[in-house]
Amino acid sequence: MTRDNDKSTHRPEQPATRQRLVAESVTLAYDRRTVAEDLSVDIPDQSFTVIVGPNACGKSTLLRALSRLLKPQQGRVLLDGQAIGSLPARTVARTLGLLPQSSVAPDGITVAGLVARGRYPHQGLLRQWSAEDERIVDESMSATGVQALADRPVDELSGGQRQRVWIAMALAQQTPLLLLDEPTTYLDIQHQIDVLDLCAELHEQRGRTLVAVLHDLNQAARYATHLIAMRDGRIEAQGPPAEILTADLVERVFGVPCRIIDDPESGTPLVIPAARRAADTPAGDPATAATAAAARPADSPAP
Repeated sequence: MTRDNDKSTHRPEQPATRQRLVAESVTLAYDRRTVAEDLSVDIPDQSFTVIVGPNACGKSTLLRALSRLLKPQQGRVLLDGQAIGSLPARTVARTLGLLPQSSVAPDGITVAGLVARGRYPHQGLLRQWSAEDERIVDESMSATGVQALADRPVDELSGGQRQRVWIAMALAQQTPLLLLDEPTTYLDIQHQIDVLDLCAELHEQRGRTLVAVLHDLNQAARYATHLIAMRDGRIEAQGPPAEILTADLVERVFGVPCRIIDDPESGTPLVIPAARRAADTPAGDPATAATAAAARPADSPAP
């Protein structure tokens, strides 16, 4: 079954209750370079929201604003109804966890030591390290498959292993909201699926609200309950993937002609890019002729 009909203008009705994380008419910029203007986003509570779009469209910039790493030039980001910039850092850290796109671990720190840092927002004068903290750190390392690396220095690990350690630290923070900027970077396909399955479990079984930036559109469609498609610093569409992900939207956002069919495994939208046809190549192109000749068996006649 194809899904090529255009529903990208559909905007789902917003619930009457206030969402926990909201951006209201924000303008986002680095120095004098404006990345997005008048951008408004409501993150549905207890959703797995995924932001997609081409490179340099503003995906990670939006995530930085939602996490308080980037202050909007105009507009505001609200966390539980209050301007996020006005809240104490510890309050934000107990509510919202962030896995940035690139992180640098302190020299010589072990895996267990880095994951344990996720518990720091919960420490204080009247609450020191506890058996519960130890349990949460162990569970977070187990969930991300890095428990066997607990005593290894982080700087000795592969890129994929380090990524899983950072995810474990974010899990140890145990916040109701978790933001992840390209969490599958450096991971092979097996570990990509493992990480996204873990995110789905956090959303479905533990009720956490997740917001992730992903590059793989089909992974986004399979795992997201709410999709935000961006291009050139603006939102082209947002809503459930099954309702907004159409061939027209993909071509507008990514410039790729495609068909949308039902994923035979999950029933979610599956993007099939249009094949490059031989007819698109000009007749008599020398490079094409040479490639075709090299591909023919030695005993086959020339066309």
